[in-house]
Amino acid sequence: MEKESATNPHDLEIPSSRGYWRTVWQRLVRDKVTLVCGLILVGIIVMAVLAPVLAPMDPYKTSMAKRLRAIGSEGNWLGTDELGRDMVSRLIYGARLTLIMGILPVLCALFIGASFGMGAGYVGGKTNMVIMRLMDIFYAFPSVLLAIAISGALGAGIFNAMLSLTIVFIPPIARVAESVTTQVRSLDYVDAARASGAGSLTVIWVHVLGNVLSPIFVYATGLISVSMILASGLSFLGLGAKPPSPEWGLMLNTLRTAIYTNPFVAVLPGFMIFIVSICFNLLSDGLRSAMDVTE
Repeated sequence: MEKESATNPHDLEIPSSRGYWRTVWQRLVRDKVTLVCGLILVGIIVMAVLAPVLAPMDPYKTSMAKRLRAIGSEGNWLGTDELGRDMVSRLIYGARLTLIMGILPVLCALFIGASFGMGAGYVGGKTNMVIMRLMDIFYAFPSVLLAIAISGALGAGIFNAMLSLTIVFIPPIARVAESVTTQVRSLDYVDAARASGAGSLTVIWVHVLGNVLSPIFVYATGLISVSMILASGLSFLGLGAKPPSPEWGLMLNTLRTAIYTNPFVAVLPGFMIFIVSICFNLLSDGLRSAMDVTE
């Protein structure tokens, strides 16, 4: 009886899975750069959620008497913008809209693109060819030009900007999903599941999804930084958020005339975009390294 319990496969699977995720966590903790970037992103997300509590002033309140105050001014320690609005409050509230416009399109593209890519990779044949050639049509255009073209066609606005970014990110995610799924479907345990009589949906859900989701998720995490830059760029060009919305890209646009008179205040939104984008990039690299079991 002792030998049977020791070799029971159900007893061996759970420790193996827990051991993998324990190893991933230990790698992340040892990676100080990834840890710091994760903490910074958590802090910015918390700041965005608690914006009504943390913001010292109304981000929409204007005062021409206080316009373009320098950093360190009394009552406005990060200065004011071209309409006298407090920069601290607008940066805090701007984190909300900027993060939504950066993260939500990637999440939508992750669901749609992964579904197309996994379906194409698992089924193969003509279905794969049709889906992936359709993805290649969009993938052939530079992401910046494609986002601008779609946003220009749909019209300015936050929803249209996020829709255009979602369309831009579906093809690259689909290509990654198709590539990983094609590799996984030829493995022995997938063939064994098919031979045992499992249906296609069962094989995909139980045996394929768990093995392809990690690389797709890591890749999508890296796209968030690109999404934030593109979303801010669309707002800067007038195709995204509209005044007086506190969005970092739009704030860069409205402050561009103050670059020579008050440059330190004018670059604050760009600095926030840079920090968040770099943190998402480094976090993606850290997750990729931590989840690579071959290392």
